[in-house]
Amino acid sequence: MRLLLIGPPGVGKGTQAKFLVDHFTIPQISTGDMLRKNVRNKTSLGIKAQAYMQAGQLVPDIVMLNMMQDRLAEDDGANGYILDGFPRTIPQAEGLDELLNNLGQQLGCVVVMKISDSLIINRLSNRRSCKECNQVFNLLYDPPQKAGKCNECNGDLFLREDDIPDTIQQRLNIYHKQTEPVIEYYTQRGITEIIDAKGSIEDIKTNIIDRISAYNN
Repeated sequence: MRLLLIGPPGVGKGTQAKFLVDHFTIPQISTGDMLRKNVRNKTSLGIKAQAYMQAGQLVPDIVMLNMMQDRLAEDDGANGYILDGFPRTIPQAEGLDELLNNLGQQLGCVVVMKISDSLIINRLSNRRSCKECNQVFNLLYDPPQKAGKCNECNGDLFLREDDIPDTIQQRLNIYHKQTEPVIEYYTQRGITEIIDAKGSIEDIKTNIIDRISAYNN
């Protein structure tokens, strides 16, 4: 079972990925985690990536694809995996196709989590982070026991710059421009499953598992 999770920031991909990891006993491969691990371990690719990041530049696709190639060759992905955060653009999707072809693999299903921009902005703008321990709360779904204070350390809660509505909309605009064409790219192959992501976490989980269980590659 080789899956790709696609959806806008704040749609709940990370939460659902954890359920899928447990259900199918396959690893979640997050490009963010992969990048941090390479930088932390000072691999040759990590050193290259860090140079770009320190210069305030995006890490080139070829570097990310080489990291992905190394990651997909690890033993824990032999029975499948869940890709999260890559590909985000058509060139990345084309590069991933070439990489998977060289490995004798192919994606079985692309899970597209859809939700309106207004709901995303409402969700994310209600997040509050602790200044001391970085614990995150949501005023709508998981409010702190004491207003403005962290349950764990009693630190002050604040609204991160990333969670300001105007900033969220900018991130959504980038998603619509760069990543939505990737959805059409895979839809033309007939391997996308569109999931309504505005329901409860449990309902979304059940829907995803039911829809993808027919895919087995």
